[in-house]
Amino acid sequence: MNFDLSAEMLARIQFAFTVSFHFIFPAFSIGTASYLAVLNGLWLRTRDEAYLRLFEYWKTIFAVTFGMGVVSGIVMSYQFGTNWAQFSDKAGAIVGPLMGYEVLTAFFLEAGFLGIALFGRKRVGDKLHMFAVAMVAIGTLISATWITSANSWMHTPAGYSIDVNGNFVPEDWWQIVFNPSFPYRLTHVVLAAFLTTAFTVGAVGAWHLLRDRKNRMARIMFSMAMWMAFIVTPIQIFVGDLHGLNTLEHQPAKIAAMEGHFETHQGAPLILFGIPYEEEERTKYAIQIPKLGSLILTHHADGEVLGLKEWPKDERPPAVIPFFAFRIMIAIGMAMLVVGLWSGIARLRGKLFESIWLLRAAILMGPSGYVAVLAGWFTTEVGRQPWTVYGVLRTSDSLSPVDAPAVATSLVVFIVVYFFVFGSGAVYLVRLMGRTPSINIQALSFVAPIQTNLRHQRPTSTSSET
Repeated sequence: MNFDLSAEMLARIQFAFTVSFHFIFPAFSIGTASYLAVLNGLWLRTRDEAYLRLFEYWKTIFAVTFGMGVVSGIVMSYQFGTNWAQFSDKAGAIVGPLMGYEVLTAFFLEAGFLGIALFGRKRVGDKLHMFAVAMVAIGTLISATWITSANSWMHTPAGYSIDVNGNFVPEDWWQIVFNPSFPYRLTHVVLAAFLTTAFTVGAVGAWHLLRDRKNRMARIMFSMAMWMAFIVTPIQIFVGDLHGLNTLEHQPAKIAAMEGHFETHQGAPLILFGIPYEEEERTKYAIQIPKLGSLILTHHADGEVLGLKEWPKDERPPAVIPFFAFRIMIAIGMAMLVVGLWSGIARLRGKLFESIWLLRAAILMGPSGYVAVLAGWFTTEVGRQPWTVYGVLRTSDSLSPVDAPAVATSLVVFIVVYFFVFGSGAVYLVRLMGRTPSINIQALSFVAPIQTNLRHQRPTSTSSET
């Protein structure tokens, strides 16, 4: 470990590492909880054994993912006290209650009904079991709401005052919770979680379809996932545009870094690719389209887009990470759109399960949601620098009085432990997904009434199942 790095930079790297590991699990579990609720609802409505089988298949994967998300989240939260005590002290009166509300309204809801949702079907009956599954799904969404609200307040602070000691004092909780960027961030985060789950489920379904085109449950998985990709991806792109306009209004320096603009432009070009050089204050090797940047950002071809030179150097975000992370996120979003439209065309032609290249593309896109989510968070969080609370509290003023060697040592420990524990968990999840979806007939014997004889499968349909 290079101890020439400052304690602040090492603490930032440590938090980025742990939060990145953490968020890939909620990004999947939020969507999977809703997917389980839909599957269980379809089972109750149709009594089609395939939906019950799929529920049992994915509930194990969800349980493992949920557990790893909880564990990684607890470890991450300790850093507010160890590395970022000044931030906790100054902003605790606002961020603390928001995090507490998440525990009280979401985590307790999830934990209270999780056992019933996973193991209680025999004991509580179909209606109460469905209620428990729905409560777990709603709990994940409530959790996302509070966490996103707290994070959004740090980007667009509102409803506060600052006392004589420099501490944030809440004045209007309505403005704090529903701060200017919150609606856009929450919608963007939830849709990203749904797409992450959709492309994971789609990849698993495609994998099993390549092995057995007649696997009805794989057909249902793949069909449902592609419906989500087809419908939600365009909505996410639209929401992303609204989020970008909101960021331009409240955090224009972040937009300048994301776009690679150092100079202010009237009719800014869209830089497709380049390499930002902060020392020289320019983006080299730029491949760009004239005026398209202003058209996208301001919806006017000659709209003004500020460059990073408009801010003092000590108030500019670093440009390289937001610039490339943003382009990775956009590229993946466009790939999702292509796969979604491709699946729609294949469905219309009756070839959804027969197109080998579509199935292969779906498998390739399996990890895409996680990469896009991480790229998006890197863009927004690095783009917020050098502020912890944007424009008010600097990151350097949020740090605990810790030495760089101590932070470096804990960072190394985190890296080793995380890769071993959560790496093993990830491998286990992949193995679970590799199982052919099926449930022993005896495991379903408690379900009644069943309209079809479980000892005789219905003929496999050659058409779209969902």
